[in-house]
Amino acid sequence: MSGWYKTWFDSEYYHILYKDRDDNEARQFIDNLINYYSISAGEKVLDLACGKGRHSVYLNQKGLDVVGVDLSNKSIAYAKQNENPTLKFQVHDMRETLRENTFDYVLSFFTSFGYFDDQEDDRKVINSVYDSLTVDGYYVIDFMNTNRIIKSFKESELKEIDTIKFEITRSVNNGFITKQINFDHKAQDYQFEEKVRAYKLVDFELIFDNKFKIINTFGNYELQDFDEDTSNRLIIIAQKLN
Repeated sequence: MSGWYKTWFDSEYYHILYKDRDDNEARQFIDNLINYYSISAGEKVLDLACGKGRHSVYLNQKGLDVVGVDLSNKSIAYAKQNENPTLKFQVHDMRETLRENTFDYVLSFFTSFGYFDDQEDDRKVINSVYDSLTVDGYYVIDFMNTNRIIKSFKESELKEIDTIKFEITRSVNNGFITKQINFDHKAQDYQFEEKVRAYKLVDFELIFDNKFKIINTFGNYELQDFDEDTSNRLIIIAQKLN
């Protein structure tokens, strides 16, 4: 299987570049979701594109029965260290249904949607989520606010992390926001790419078609109202239609 996401997410350098993600912020987001929607202990959660499982682990600590899936073998191998009877991890392609009519919530955190060149693959993700959810189940998408990103676009920057100088350039082309990541390490040059389809709220409404109804949108992890010009994030809560 080809795709930028397969090589980049399985690279040690991906985890170095994003090592400073705010775990406290992520936990607060989960706490806010649990409180806002009165999510009960024992409910079943599928964490799509879970990476090394930081969200999955905390969700499980809050009493939820969690399965985390990711395409990265290395990330899942790491995550499996935290497994227990109500927390499982496996390598899985999110375009394919894991288990039908099983999960009360499917979560897609940190812009883990819109990776594919062919938009039909995004529709396959929507279909697999739909099939995985129980009746009236919920799909939670934490996505970038495309409007704000494009307005405040930084075309290039240099980040030095662990003595590695990451040269990052960004562009908007053919409906995608693309990030080129270049650096050298141990006398070897590396080039990676991130490419995410520039979905806006109206695009999600269209791609959900007759499978999901959007019941709430939020603009940050404190669950404040979404504003397309100023919000940092686009967080969508959608309910399965039957």
